Amino acid sequence: MPHRTPLPQADLDAFLARHTAWRVEQGALVRTYEAPAFLDGIAFVDRLAKLAEAADHHPDIDIRWRKVTLRFVTHDAGNRITELDTRLAGECDALFNALAPAV
Repeated sequence: MPHRTPLPQADLDAFLARHTAWRVEQGALVRTYEAPAFLDGIAFVDRLAKLAEAADHHPDIDIRWRKVTLRFVTHDAGNRITELDTRLAGECDALFNALAPAV
C-alpha cells in the first residue's frame, strides 16, 4: 500500500508534469473532468467510487451537470498529498479515458 506520508515536492512536481490536468489547490490534488452528458459523468463517478472504496481512500466529489471535480488529500497524513493520492488520481484519469470512447 502506498505510504501515508506527505509526498516529497519533487515527486508531486513529477506527477503534475505527467498529469497536466491536475493542479494543487489549498493543499489538495484537484481535477475537473467534463463528460459528454450528465449520465456519463454519473457513470464515471459510480466506477471511481468502487475504485476508491477498494483502496479505502475517498476523494471529495463535486458534480455539476457534466463536470465532475475530484479533490484528493490524505487526512491521516495531516491533510497533505501522498503517494496514495497521486496513484488514485492517475487511476481516475485512466478510468475516465477508458469510458470516454464508450460515450
